Amino acid sequence: MADNARLFFATLLNGLTLAALYFLVASGFTLVFGLLRNVNLAHGSLYLVGAYVGWVVGDWLGSWFLAVAAGFVCAALLGLILQIGVFRFMPGQDLRQTMATIALSIIAADIALWVWGGEIYQFDPPGWIIGATPLPIVGKFPTYRLVLLATAIVIGLGLWWFLVRTRVGMMIRAGVDDRAMLSASGIDVQKVFAITFAIGAGLAGFAGVVGGTALSIAPGEDTRYLLASLVVVIVGGMGSVTGAALGAVLVGVAEQFGLAYAPTYGIMFTFVIMALVLAFRPQGLLGRRA
Repeated sequence: MADNARLFFATLLNGLTLAALYFLVASGFTLVFGLLRNVNLAHGSLYLVGAYVGWVVGDWLGSWFLAVAAGFVCAALLGLILQIGVFRFMPGQDLRQTMATIALSIIAADIALWVWGGEIYQFDPPGWIIGATPLPIVGKFPTYRLVLLATAIVIGLGLWWFLVRTRVGMMIRAGVDDRAMLSASGIDVQKVFAITFAIGAGLAGFAGVVGGTALSIAPGEDTRYLLASLVVVIVGGMGSVTGAALGAVLVGVAEQFGLAYAPTYGIMFTFVIMALVLAFRPQGLLGRRA
């Protein structure tokens, strides 16, 4: 009985920490896809490139914190270039945006494979979060995963505050609802959207370094986290940070419980959740009706 309880709570914690990583990636995606209505299927590539660049900087300078900063800045700059060079010329053209970003993601994956090869890389976290933390029932749990969970909570609260409580966040939401009216009020809508896109892309690069510390960096991770972001945003609701958090928790916990209790069919749990949400609430759990 004790072993069953330990397995249950350990799986739950693993699910929550995986959900934290999914949320960090999907929070940037929900800004870009959910709020700006830009179909950026190169979002996973921003995660992977940010992770690789962060690894290079961390290996060179020996600082994990500089690696995190490098991953964020690199992905943010690439996102800014994407918004200015691609999406600005395709407003509302979902199919063209989809095809263009799929092509860019394939190119980015090939360049990453050429530069860094097929090796698996992993970051070493700061010394103060290496090791395990004693917890009731579970016993010991990796300290870094608990820090990852706390980081996701802080970033989620920060994003919610930014979008709901700040003037820039209000401009972003107003621009999504009525771009012409916001522009007529004298606000540079393109500049606001470019900054938002850069923040969303930067969060993907940030998640790349954080995820590469918790798990690893390898070819194919871009596709994995792009799909995870899509599912999280669909389940939680487009444009909702709170919805992205809820969707990430459902997907991460379902994935880990599937691996623990039904490994043969575990991958199905995520898609069952998505199918049920699409069947009964197509706009997502916390999404607005169009």
